[in-house]
Amino acid sequence: MFSTLQLTIAAIAAWLTIGVLSMVPVRDASRIIRPLFIAGAGVGLLLAVVAFTALGEVAQSTVLPLGLPDLPFHLRLDSLSAFFLLLLGATTAGISIFSAGYFRVSEGSAPGLLCFQYHAFLAAMALVLIADDAYVFMVAWETMALASYFLVTTDHNIAEIRRAGFLYLLIAHIGAIAILLCFGVLQGGSGDYTFGSMRSVTLPGAWGSIAFLLALFGFGAKAGLLPLHIWLPEAHPAAPSPVSALMSGVMLKTAIYGLLRVTFDLLNTQLWWWGVVALVLGLFSALFGVIFATVQTDMKRLLAYSSIENIGIIVAGIGLSILFKSYDKTLLAALTLTATLYHALNHAFFKSLLFLATGAVLHATKERSLGKLGGLIHRMPWVAWLALVGTLAMAGLPPLNGFVSEWLLLQAFLFTPSLPQSFVNMLVPLAAAALVLAVALAAYVMVKFYGVVFLGRPREPNLAYAKDPGRLERAALVWFALGCVVLGLFPVNVIALIDPVDAMLVGSTVGGRGGSWMLLAPVNADRSSYSPIIFLAVITAVVILTIQVVHRYYHGHIRKGPAWDCGFPLQTPRMQDTAEGFGQPIRQVFEPFFRIERTLPSPFDVKPQYKVALEDHFWHWLYLPVAHSAEAMARLIGRIQQGRISIYLTYSFCTLLALLFFVR
Repeated sequence: MFSTLQLTIAAIAAWLTIGVLSMVPVRDASRIIRPLFIAGAGVGLLLAVVAFTALGEVAQSTVLPLGLPDLPFHLRLDSLSAFFLLLLGATTAGISIFSAGYFRVSEGSAPGLLCFQYHAFLAAMALVLIADDAYVFMVAWETMALASYFLVTTDHNIAEIRRAGFLYLLIAHIGAIAILLCFGVLQGGSGDYTFGSMRSVTLPGAWGSIAFLLALFGFGAKAGLLPLHIWLPEAHPAAPSPVSALMSGVMLKTAIYGLLRVTFDLLNTQLWWWGVVALVLGLFSALFGVIFATVQTDMKRLLAYSSIENIGIIVAGIGLSILFKSYDKTLLAALTLTATLYHALNHAFFKSLLFLATGAVLHATKERSLGKLGGLIHRMPWVAWLALVGTLAMAGLPPLNGFVSEWLLLQAFLFTPSLPQSFVNMLVPLAAAALVLAVALAAYVMVKFYGVVFLGRPREPNLAYAKDPGRLERAALVWFALGCVVLGLFPVNVIALIDPVDAMLVGSTVGGRGGSWMLLAPVNADRSSYSPIIFLAVITAVVILTIQVVHRYYHGHIRKGPAWDCGFPLQTPRMQDTAEGFGQPIRQVFEPFFRIERTLPSPFDVKPQYKVALEDHFWHWLYLPVAHSAEAMARLIGRIQQGRISIYLTYSFCTLLALLFFVR
């Protein structure tokens, strides 16, 4: 009875309605917040179902009588929008369930206001994904930025959180200006800002390249690409954990959606060097993010830097897709785009799982520092074992979902044929090596994260009182863990889900080349194939066999005795490997990536301390000079404000004379 586009609009309206209901004044707002968050999760799940049915259907369009008189809201649902709506709905369902238990007590903002901001954020992201003109896109984009700013600054009584929110909002608006200029170029002087008109415009000369670079800059600012990444490791630790999960898992993907929409849909042609720029920028962001993640001592900052790494991998995949598309190698373009979209979906699941797990740890221990955690697998077994699934998925280990998308992307690099540009032929193997290095370092980061937080012995006495979260939080963690398993075990089905998007953007699909439900063969089974089902069966058989052998031949035949002394009785939890010690080898190998400030003790210090601070070079190379220049300019302009009416009348008189002189 209703089209999928109408149902999508209804879901957006439902989220807004939930937000408005949360603002109704009641005596105990916390009692209605939990049901409203659960209702929001139900809307997200229904949206995912609607988006799933819309994949592969004919695009649907409508015009809503909203906005300005001559600028109504043009909305459109196609396969690209449907895929990201599916990602949004599935991720939101789990995060909202977790939030229903997590936000049982206000964390700075009133519970009703927090619920309103949260659901306004969801509605704005969904509206971005179905916008079909520049006006409604920018309205939704800025609403999304504003709502997320208030969510980041939930605990606004802390000065550091206010600074992080301001930095995030500043970078978001700089990116929005670039996106607005991009739409101005895309309309090609026609004055029509609908996306349908932009698709029919052929931009002359270098204007197409200008539009692409503006899109890369604007959407890259929201996605966290270098050098506009600086807000991300500040905003994620400041925000509540469910908000961090929503921003990393979904909001960053809206930027990926925008880049794909402009590059492959609104622009008629793609140039090979666009792909090279995106490929280099993406891989450099991936390496930069994962290297900084290895040396972090804060749980959420570590995950924030790893988000930069994963977004870099996704943008590198987009760059390789542009490269193949520009040379009319549509099958390889489809394979690369499949890997890119697959990784976007995977990242939404395993990163949301890990952020929510850190939120559970933070609520239970009141600690975010890795140096004050440890041994939580005994106190929080639900969180520990479910977080292990996300950790292994993010580390790219089979048979979980992170391995599949990274393996597919590596296959796209390895299958790269001889391209006309010799420079590109030399670049692609180096890019493949950089991708492998980033993936390997990501596994290193995950070993550090999980080992320091959950294994070993507790480093602080108060960890003895930690316990698992409630049923709602556990249900959300199970949801994302199951998603990581299902996406890893059935890659052929996921590829079939992505095929309509490939057909729309690059004109080809992986299709039947993806193999059968049991065997994934992206191009040719003779060249490469992977079977997650067989891999899982082998792992299970080896584990069961090992347990049986140990139980049969060693159980009951080993005597336990006291350990050899040699200092054993004097061991304390402080003797365990710390987060700083774990990251020290990487810090030494990649020392040029960091701006290191060391505080060395004096021989005469009563309490000598040795301190090492690692900072981002971009703060000192780019942002601080810009800030100092802006302050100097403000002081210079401030000199004209003398506070005397005669001076201001003189300014007005001189301005009038100048206008009369030039206009005559």
